[in-house]
Amino acid sequence: MTENLAELRKVSVAFRAPGGSVFSKSRVHALTQADLTVAPGETLGVVGESGCGKSTLVKVLVGLQQPTHGTVRIAGKDIWALSTAERRRHIGSRIGMVFQDPATSLNRRLSVEQIISDPLDVQKWRGTTDRRKRVAELMDLVGLPASARDALPSQMSGGQRQRVAIARALALEPPLLVADEPTSALDVSVRAQILNLLLDLRTRLGLSMVFVSHDLQTVRRVADRIVTMYLGRVVEETPSARIEHGRHPYTQALFSAAPGLLNPMRPIPLSGPVPSAVNPPSGCPFRTRCWRATDVCSTEMPPYATDADGRYRCFHPVTTPADLPVQELA
Repeated sequence: MTENLAELRKVSVAFRAPGGSVFSKSRVHALTQADLTVAPGETLGVVGESGCGKSTLVKVLVGLQQPTHGTVRIAGKDIWALSTAERRRHIGSRIGMVFQDPATSLNRRLSVEQIISDPLDVQKWRGTTDRRKRVAELMDLVGLPASARDALPSQMSGGQRQRVAIARALALEPPLLVADEPTSALDVSVRAQILNLLLDLRTRLGLSMVFVSHDLQTVRRVADRIVTMYLGRVVEETPSARIEHGRHPYTQALFSAAPGLLNPMRPIPLSGPVPSAVNPPSGCPFRTRCWRATDVCSTEMPPYATDADGRYRCFHPVTTPADLPVQELA
Protein backbone atom coordinates (compact mmCIF):
# COMPACT_ATOMS: atom_id res chain seq x y z
CA MET A 1 0.00 0.00 0.00
CA THR A 2 1.32 3.41 -0.97
CA GLU A 3 1.86 5.71 1.99
CA ASN A 4 -0.13 8.94 2.04
CA LEU A 5 1.89 12.13 1.61
CA ALA A 6 -0.27 13.91 4.19
CA GLU A 7 -2.83 12.74 6.72
CA LEU A 8 -4.95 14.64 9.25
CA ARG A 9 -6.85 12.68 11.88
CA LYS A 10 -9.51 14.28 14.10
CA VAL A 11 -7.75 17.65 13.95
CA SER A 12 -9.32 20.55 15.84
CA VAL A 13 -8.12 24.14 16.18
CA ALA A 14 -9.63 26.66 18.58
CA PHE A 15 -8.53 30.29 19.03
CA ARG A 16 -9.36 32.79 21.73
CA ALA A 17 -12.37 34.80 20.60
CA PRO A 18 -11.50 38.33 19.38
CA GLY A 19 -12.01 40.96 22.06
CA GLY A 20 -12.11 38.39 24.85
CA SER A 21 -9.97 38.74 27.96
CA VAL A 22 -7.08 36.44 28.81
CA PHE A 23 -9.36 34.61 31.21
CA SER A 24 -12.31 34.31 28.81
CA LYS A 25 -13.39 30.79 27.88
CA SER A 26 -14.87 31.91 24.56
CA ARG A 27 -13.18 30.19 21.64
CA VAL A 28 -13.43 30.37 17.87
CA HIS A 29 -13.71 26.80 16.61
CA ALA A 30 -11.80 27.14 13.35
CA LEU A 31 -11.50 23.37 12.77
CA THR A 32 -13.44 20.56 14.41
CA GLN A 33 -12.52 16.88 14.06
CA ALA A 34 -11.19 17.31 10.52
CA ASP A 35 -10.00 14.21 8.65
CA LEU A 36 -8.03 14.41 5.42
CA THR A 37 -5.62 12.37 3.31
CA VAL A 38 -3.52 13.22 0.25
CA ALA A 39 -2.19 10.32 -1.79
CA PRO A 40 0.84 10.42 -4.12
CA GLY A 41 -0.08 11.86 -7.51
CA GLU A 42 -3.46 13.10 -6.31
CA THR A 43 -4.88 16.62 -6.53
CA LEU A 44 -7.25 17.35 -3.67
CA GLY A 45 -9.58 20.33 -3.89
CA VAL A 46 -10.89 22.06 -0.76
CA VAL A 47 -13.97 24.27 -1.13
CA GLY A 48 -16.30 26.22 1.10
CA GLU A 49 -17.45 29.76 1.80
CA SER A 50 -15.29 32.36 3.53
CA GLY A 51 -14.71 31.52 7.19
CA CYS A 52 -15.31 27.79 6.81
CA GLY A 53 -11.76 26.88 7.91
CA LYS A 54 -9.98 26.33 4.59
CA SER A 55 -6.96 28.52 5.38
CA THR A 56 -6.67 27.10 8.90
CA LEU A 57 -6.67 23.62 7.41
CA VAL A 58 -3.82 24.64 5.09
CA LYS A 59 -1.79 26.15 7.95
CA VAL A 60 -2.18 22.93 9.92
CA LEU A 61 -1.17 20.88 6.89
CA VAL A 62 2.09 22.80 6.35
CA GLY A 63 3.00 23.04 10.04
CA LEU A 64 2.26 26.75 10.51
CA GLN A 65 -0.52 26.06 13.02
CA GLN A 66 -0.36 23.48 15.78
CA PRO A 67 -3.70 21.75 16.27
CA THR A 68 -5.48 21.92 19.60
CA HIS A 69 -6.31 18.23 19.22
CA GLY A 70 -5.57 15.56 16.63
CA THR A 71 -2.66 14.21 14.62
CA VAL A 72 -0.90 15.59 11.53
CA ARG A 73 1.30 13.15 9.64
CA ILE A 74 3.49 14.17 6.71
CA ALA A 75 5.14 11.28 4.85
CA GLY A 76 4.29 8.98 7.75
CA LYS A 77 5.72 11.14 10.55
CA ASP A 78 3.75 12.94 13.26
CA ILE A 79 5.19 16.41 12.70
CA TRP A 80 4.34 17.71 16.19
CA ALA A 81 6.26 14.84 17.76
CA LEU A 82 9.42 16.19 16.08
CA SER A 83 11.70 18.91 17.35
CA THR A 84 11.41 22.35 15.75
CA ALA A 85 14.52 21.80 13.61
CA GLU A 86 13.42 18.30 12.57
CA ARG A 87 9.94 19.53 11.73
CA ARG A 88 11.35 22.37 9.59
CA ARG A 89 13.56 19.98 7.62
CA HIS A 90 10.89 17.32 7.26
CA ILE A 91 8.12 19.65 6.05
CA GLY A 92 10.43 21.91 4.01
CA SER A 93 11.65 19.05 1.87
CA ARG A 94 8.20 17.54 1.29
CA ILE A 95 5.72 20.42 0.98
CA GLY A 96 5.81 23.61 -1.06
CA MET A 97 3.39 26.41 -0.27
CA VAL A 98 1.88 29.00 -2.62
CA PHE A 99 0.03 31.72 -0.72
CA GLN A 100 -2.99 33.69 -1.86
CA ASP A 101 -1.47 37.14 -2.43
CA PRO A 102 2.06 37.31 -3.88
CA ALA A 103 2.21 41.03 -3.06
CA THR A 104 2.34 40.19 0.66
CA SER A 105 3.91 36.71 0.62
CA LEU A 106 7.12 37.89 -1.08
CA ASN A 107 9.73 39.98 0.73
CA ARG A 108 9.71 43.23 -1.25
CA ARG A 109 13.31 44.03 -0.21
CA LEU A 110 14.74 40.88 -1.81
CA SER A 111 15.46 40.25 -5.46
CA VAL A 112 13.83 37.41 -7.38
CA GLU A 113 17.03 35.38 -7.12
CA GLN A 114 17.19 35.84 -3.34
CA ILE A 115 13.51 34.93 -2.90
CA ILE A 116 13.73 31.73 -4.92
CA SER A 117 17.04 30.79 -3.32
CA ASP A 118 15.78 31.32 0.23
CA PRO A 119 14.52 27.71 0.80
CA LEU A 120 17.81 26.39 -0.59
CA ASP A 121 19.76 28.59 1.82
CA VAL A 122 17.61 27.64 4.83
CA GLN A 123 17.94 23.93 4.12
CA LYS A 124 21.66 24.33 3.24
CA TRP A 125 21.10 22.74 -0.15
CA ARG A 126 24.49 22.09 -1.82
CA GLY A 127 26.82 24.99 -2.62
CA THR A 128 26.46 28.53 -3.92
CA THR A 129 27.13 27.63 -7.58
CA ASP A 130 24.56 24.83 -7.54
CA ARG A 131 22.02 27.13 -5.92
CA ARG A 132 22.43 29.74 -8.63
CA LYS A 133 21.97 27.05 -11.29
CA ARG A 134 18.88 25.80 -9.50
CA VAL A 135 17.39 29.31 -9.43
CA ALA A 136 17.94 29.61 -13.19
CA GLU A 137 16.25 26.24 -13.74
CA LEU A 138 13.26 27.24 -11.62
CA MET A 139 12.84 30.59 -13.35
CA ASP A 140 12.79 28.84 -16.72
CA LEU A 141 10.38 26.22 -15.37
CA VAL A 142 7.76 28.81 -14.39
CA GLY A 143 8.25 31.01 -17.45
CA LEU A 144 10.27 33.90 -15.98
CA PRO A 145 12.95 35.53 -18.17
CA ALA A 146 16.55 35.43 -16.99
CA SER A 147 16.53 39.23 -16.96
CA ALA A 148 14.14 39.14 -13.98
CA ARG A 149 16.79 37.64 -11.71
CA ASP A 150 17.69 40.98 -10.09
CA ALA A 151 14.20 42.50 -10.14
CA LEU A 152 12.28 43.37 -6.97
CA PRO A 153 8.65 42.22 -6.48
CA SER A 154 7.45 45.82 -6.80
CA GLN A 155 8.86 45.93 -10.33
CA MET A 156 6.81 42.93 -11.46
CA SER A 157 3.18 42.30 -12.37
CA GLY A 158 0.88 40.22 -10.17
CA GLY A 159 1.19 37.22 -12.47
CA GLN A 160 4.98 37.42 -12.49
CA ARG A 161 5.06 37.67 -8.70
CA GLN A 162 2.94 34.54 -8.40
CA ARG A 163 5.33 32.74 -10.76
CA VAL A 164 8.15 33.71 -8.40
CA ALA A 165 6.13 32.31 -5.48
CA ILE A 166 5.57 29.05 -7.36
CA ALA A 167 9.26 28.78 -8.21
CA ARG A 168 10.16 29.29 -4.54
CA ALA A 169 7.66 26.60 -3.49
CA LEU A 170 9.26 24.11 -5.92
CA ALA A 171 12.88 24.93 -5.03
CA LEU A 172 13.47 21.77 -2.94
CA GLU A 173 11.53 19.49 -5.31
CA PRO A 174 8.72 18.69 -2.85
CA PRO A 175 6.30 15.93 -3.84
CA LEU A 176 3.33 17.96 -2.51
CA LEU A 177 2.34 21.51 -3.49
CA VAL A 178 -0.25 23.34 -1.39
CA ALA A 179 -1.95 26.29 -3.11
CA ASP A 180 -4.21 28.51 -0.99
CA GLU A 181 -6.44 30.38 -3.48
CA PRO A 182 -3.41 31.08 -5.74
CA THR A 183 -5.39 32.99 -8.39
CA SER A 184 -7.93 34.98 -6.35
CA ALA A 185 -5.66 38.03 -5.89
CA LEU A 186 -4.82 38.24 -9.60
CA ASP A 187 -6.42 40.06 -12.50
CA VAL A 188 -8.92 37.97 -14.43
CA SER A 189 -6.67 38.11 -17.51
CA VAL A 190 -3.81 36.26 -15.80
CA ARG A 191 -5.74 33.81 -13.63
CA ALA A 192 -6.00 31.28 -16.44
CA GLN A 193 -2.26 31.57 -17.14
CA ILE A 194 -1.32 30.74 -13.54
CA LEU A 195 -3.86 27.95 -13.37
CA ASN A 196 -2.54 26.42 -16.60
CA LEU A 197 1.01 26.73 -15.25
CA LEU A 198 0.06 24.77 -12.12
CA LEU A 199 -1.62 22.08 -14.20
CA ASP A 200 1.42 21.83 -16.48
CA LEU A 201 3.81 21.59 -13.52
CA ARG A 202 1.67 18.90 -11.93
CA THR A 203 1.99 16.77 -15.07
CA ARG A 204 5.66 17.49 -15.77
CA LEU A 205 6.88 17.01 -12.21
CA GLY A 206 4.41 14.36 -11.04
CA LEU A 207 3.24 16.60 -8.19
CA SER A 208 0.49 15.99 -5.70
CA MET A 209 -1.51 19.13 -4.95
CA VAL A 210 -3.92 20.53 -2.39
CA PHE A 211 -5.83 23.29 -4.17
CA VAL A 212 -7.93 25.53 -1.93
CA SER A 213 -10.53 27.89 -3.37
CA HIS A 214 -14.06 29.24 -2.99
CA ASP A 215 -14.44 28.89 -6.78
CA LEU A 216 -15.93 25.43 -7.18
CA GLN A 217 -15.75 25.44 -10.99
CA THR A 218 -12.00 26.08 -10.88
CA VAL A 219 -11.45 23.36 -8.29
CA ARG A 220 -13.58 20.99 -10.34
CA ARG A 221 -11.24 21.49 -13.29
CA VAL A 222 -8.07 20.98 -11.26
CA ALA A 223 -8.87 18.34 -8.64
CA ASP A 224 -9.35 14.57 -8.67
CA ARG A 225 -11.28 14.66 -5.40
CA ILE A 226 -13.10 17.53 -3.67
CA VAL A 227 -13.55 18.13 0.05
CA THR A 228 -16.43 20.39 1.12
CA MET A 229 -16.05 22.29 4.39
CA TYR A 230 -18.64 24.09 6.49
CA LEU A 231 -18.04 25.89 9.79
CA GLY A 232 -14.73 24.14 10.40
CA ARG A 233 -15.94 20.64 9.56
CA VAL A 234 -15.40 18.38 6.58
CA VAL A 235 -18.95 17.54 5.51
CA GLU A 236 -18.32 15.70 2.25
CA GLU A 237 -15.65 14.14 0.03
CA THR A 238 -16.50 13.25 -3.55
CA PRO A 239 -14.76 12.74 -6.92
CA SER A 240 -14.63 16.04 -8.82
CA ALA A 241 -16.46 14.49 -11.79
CA ARG A 242 -19.42 13.76 -9.50
CA ILE A 243 -19.56 17.04 -7.58
CA GLU A 244 -22.91 18.00 -9.15
CA HIS A 245 -24.31 14.84 -7.55
CA GLY A 246 -23.04 15.71 -4.09
CA ARG A 247 -25.07 14.17 -1.29
CA HIS A 248 -24.72 16.90 1.31
CA PRO A 249 -27.26 19.76 0.95
CA TYR A 250 -24.50 22.32 1.45
CA THR A 251 -22.48 20.87 -1.44
CA GLN A 252 -25.56 21.17 -3.63
CA ALA A 253 -26.12 24.78 -2.56
CA LEU A 254 -22.47 25.62 -3.16
CA PHE A 255 -22.45 24.02 -6.59
CA SER A 256 -25.68 25.77 -7.57
CA ALA A 257 -24.07 29.14 -6.83
CA ALA A 258 -21.14 28.45 -9.18
CA PRO A 259 -21.72 30.05 -12.60
CA GLY A 260 -21.77 27.68 -15.54
CA LEU A 261 -22.61 28.01 -19.23
CA LEU A 262 -23.14 24.38 -20.25
CA ASN A 263 -25.45 23.11 -17.51
CA PRO A 264 -26.36 26.06 -15.30
CA MET A 265 -28.36 25.40 -12.14
CA ARG A 266 -30.83 27.73 -10.52
CA PRO A 267 -29.15 28.92 -7.28
CA ILE A 268 -30.47 27.30 -4.11
CA PRO A 269 -31.32 30.08 -1.65
CA LEU A 270 -30.30 29.46 1.95
CA SER A 271 -32.46 30.99 4.66
CA GLY A 272 -32.09 30.92 8.40
CA PRO A 273 -29.40 32.25 10.74
CA VAL A 274 -25.73 31.89 9.81
CA PRO A 275 -24.15 30.00 12.73
CA SER A 276 -21.32 31.40 14.83
CA ALA A 277 -17.92 29.72 15.08
CA VAL A 278 -17.78 30.91 18.70
CA ASN A 279 -21.08 29.25 19.61
CA PRO A 280 -21.64 26.59 16.94
CA PRO A 281 -25.05 24.92 16.89
CA SER A 282 -25.52 21.46 18.32
CA GLY A 283 -25.54 18.53 15.94
CA CYS A 284 -25.03 19.33 12.27
CA PRO A 285 -23.63 22.87 11.83
CA PHE A 286 -25.58 23.38 8.59
CA ARG A 287 -28.98 22.61 10.11
CA THR A 288 -29.82 26.28 10.78
CA ARG A 289 -29.82 26.98 7.00
CA CYS A 290 -30.78 23.56 5.61
CA TRP A 291 -34.15 22.95 3.95
CA ARG A 292 -33.96 19.23 4.85
CA ALA A 293 -33.18 19.62 8.54
CA THR A 294 -35.32 17.79 11.12
CA ASP A 295 -35.15 17.40 14.89
CA VAL A 296 -32.59 14.60 14.64
CA CYS A 297 -30.12 17.01 12.99
CA SER A 298 -29.85 18.96 16.27
CA THR A 299 -29.02 15.93 18.40
CA GLU A 300 -25.60 14.93 17.08
CA MET A 301 -23.15 15.42 14.23
CA PRO A 302 -24.06 12.84 11.57
CA PRO A 303 -21.49 10.06 11.19
CA TYR A 304 -19.82 9.51 7.83
CA ALA A 305 -21.92 7.60 5.32
CA THR A 306 -20.16 6.05 2.34
CA ASP A 307 -21.37 5.33 -1.16
CA ALA A 308 -19.83 4.75 -4.59
CA ASP A 309 -19.18 8.47 -5.01
CA GLY A 310 -17.40 9.15 -1.71
CA ARG A 311 -18.52 9.95 1.82
CA TYR A 312 -20.68 12.57 3.49
CA ARG A 313 -22.05 13.56 6.91
CA CYS A 314 -25.81 14.04 6.64
CA PHE A 315 -28.94 12.38 8.03
CA HIS A 316 -31.00 13.47 5.02
CA PRO A 317 -28.73 13.37 1.94
CA VAL A 318 -29.75 14.61 -1.49
CA THR A 319 -30.23 11.50 -3.61
CA THR A 320 -32.71 12.65 -6.30
CA PRO A 321 -33.72 16.01 -7.85
CA ALA A 322 -36.90 15.79 -5.76
CA ASP A 323 -34.75 16.34 -2.64
CA LEU A 324 -33.79 19.83 -3.83
CA PRO A 325 -35.91 22.76 -2.60
CA VAL A 326 -38.88 23.77 -4.70
CA GLN A 327 -38.19 27.19 -6.18
CA GLU A 328 -40.91 29.57 -7.17
CA LEU A 329 -40.74 31.13 -10.61
CA ALA A 330 -40.25 34.90 -10.69
